[in-house]
Amino acid sequence: MKKPTKIKSLLILLVILVAANFMASEFYLRYDLTQDQRYSLSQAAKEIVTDVEQPIIIDVFLEGSFPSKFRRLQNETRQMLEEFSAYNRNIKFNFVDPLAEGGDANAIAEEFYKMGMTPARLNVQENGKNSESIIFPWAIANYGDKTVKIPLLKNQIGATDEERVNASVQQLEYSLADGLSKLIYPRKKKIAVMRGNGELPDGKIADFIKTIQEYYFMAPFTLDSAAINPQKTLADLKEYDLILEPKPTQAYSENEKYILDQYLMQGGKILWMAEVTNMENDSLFNERGTAIALPRNLNLGDYFFSYGLRINPEIVNDLYSAPIILASGEGENTRFNPYPWFYSPLTSSPNEHPIINNIEAVKFEYANPIDTLANDIQKTILLSSSPKTKLEGVPAQISLNMVGEKPDISTYNAGEQSLAVLLEGKFKSVYKNRVKPFEISDHVNKGEDSKMLVISDGDVIKNDIQGGKAMELGFQRYTGNTYGNKEFLLNAVNYLLDDTGLIDIRSKEINLAFLDKEKTAEQRAQWQLINLAGPIILLLIFGITFRFYRKQKYVK
Repeated sequence: MKKPTKIKSLLILLVILVAANFMASEFYLRYDLTQDQRYSLSQAAKEIVTDVEQPIIIDVFLEGSFPSKFRRLQNETRQMLEEFSAYNRNIKFNFVDPLAEGGDANAIAEEFYKMGMTPARLNVQENGKNSESIIFPWAIANYGDKTVKIPLLKNQIGATDEERVNASVQQLEYSLADGLSKLIYPRKKKIAVMRGNGELPDGKIADFIKTIQEYYFMAPFTLDSAAINPQKTLADLKEYDLILEPKPTQAYSENEKYILDQYLMQGGKILWMAEVTNMENDSLFNERGTAIALPRNLNLGDYFFSYGLRINPEIVNDLYSAPIILASGEGENTRFNPYPWFYSPLTSSPNEHPIINNIEAVKFEYANPIDTLANDIQKTILLSSSPKTKLEGVPAQISLNMVGEKPDISTYNAGEQSLAVLLEGKFKSVYKNRVKPFEISDHVNKGEDSKMLVISDGDVIKNDIQGGKAMELGFQRYTGNTYGNKEFLLNAVNYLLDDTGLIDIRSKEINLAFLDKEKTAEQRAQWQLINLAGPIILLLIFGITFRFYRKQKYVK
C-alpha cells in the first residue's frame, strides 16, 4: 500500500472514531432487562430530573468495608444514580468513605448523629464469629446554597438484613427523587395547623412540623373567631390547602363545624387525628399506677357520620403491640425496661395503597375503632389492628399491674379494627336540609372532589421530648426501635396535596434475590464437588474428543 493511501485510511478511521465519540456523548440508549424494571425511572422521577437546571452534587456515604448484604445496597444506589445522571448530566455523584482517614468510628458516628444522620450498627456473622460494623447509609445532595439529607436504609423492626436491604432498594428511586424535589421546587401549598381546641402543644408535634416544612408552608390557625365573625374565619381558612388537626380535646361549636364542613365542600383537604376517649400513659405514673379511661365528647359524631364513618368510644387492646417502658432502681442504678403493653397497637396495612406501601409498623396509643358506613364516598382502610384484638368500652380502669398478667387469648376475638381511613370523592354537607349556624352566600350542599384522612389516635403524631428538645417522631430511645409514624404521616400529607406524583413511585415493587443460608449450608458439599470435579471432567471429555478426532483424521 502506498504511503498516501495509508495516511488517508488513518484519517478516515480518526474521523470515524471522533464522530462515534461525539454521537455517544450526545445520544445514549439504555435498556432495562430486569424483570421488575428496577432501573427504569418512573414518569414522576423523570419530570423531577428533567427540571434540574443547575448542577446537583450528591455525596453518598456508602463506601468502605461493610457486610456483603449491604454492598448490594451500595451497588443498587450507584446504578440508580447512574440512571439519574444519564437522564440529566447536571446530576453528579461521589461515593465517600467516612472512615477513609482512619478516624475513630464512634466519634465519626456521633458527628453523623448530630447532623441528623443516624448511622446503622450491624451485627456481622462471619466464620462463626460475631462482630459489630458501622455503616453510614446516607447521602447529601447540594444544589446552589441548598442542602438536603437523603436516607438510604430503612429501619424495620424485627427484619432480617436481607429484608431491610430489599425494602431500602425498593424505596431508592423515591428517596432520591424526593430529595431532588425538595431542592429544586419552591414551596407553594399551605397547611393550617389547627390550634384552639385543645390540640397537642407545639413541642409534642415539633419533629413532624419540622419535617413537613421542607415541602409546604405551615402556619397555626385558630377557629376562636368563629363565634364573632365566622364568615371571615371561613374566608381565611380557604387560603390553606390542607388542615392538620393534631388531637383536639375540646368540643367543637356548630359554627366551627360548619366552617370545617364548607371548607371541605369547596375542595379543602383535612387530616384528622382525633380520638373519642380520654386516656394517657402519663396518667398511670402515680402512686396507685392506675387511671380511668373516660369518653371524650368532641361534638363530631354527626360530622363524621355524614361523611360515612363513625369513631366508636372504645379502646383497642391488641396482642401485637409496642412495649411500655418502666423504670426500676434509683439514681445511677435506674434501669428502663420494656414490658408488653397491649394498649399500644402496632398497626398492619390491609392493602398496598401508596401511603402505607412498604412502611414500618405505625405505633398507636389507646386508639379507637372506626366503623365505615355505606354512602357515595370511596373509603380505603389504610391501617388496622391485628386479628388478635379485643375492644374495651369506657369508662374503664387501666392499671400498670396488667403488665405482669398473662392475657386470655380467647377474649381477643374482635378481629381487625380500622384505625385510619381515607375518604375520597364528592362529600355531602353535614348541614344539608338543616338550619345553618350562620349565613354564607356560597353554601355548598355537595362538594367538589376532595380528600379527608381520619386517624382514630391523636398520639400518632406525638414525639418524645428529651433535654427540652423534640426527638424524632416514631423513635423509642430505650429500645432503639423506630416506628413508621413519621413516614406514614408524611406520605399522607403528600398524597392529600400531591402535585408532583412522587407518591406513585412508592408503588414500584422490586425484589432482590439473596442466597438461602439454610439451602446453601445443606448443599455446600454438593456444589464444592461440582466446582472441583466439573472442570476436570470437562477437560477429560475435551481431551478424549480431541484425541479421537486427531486419530480419525490421520487414519484417513
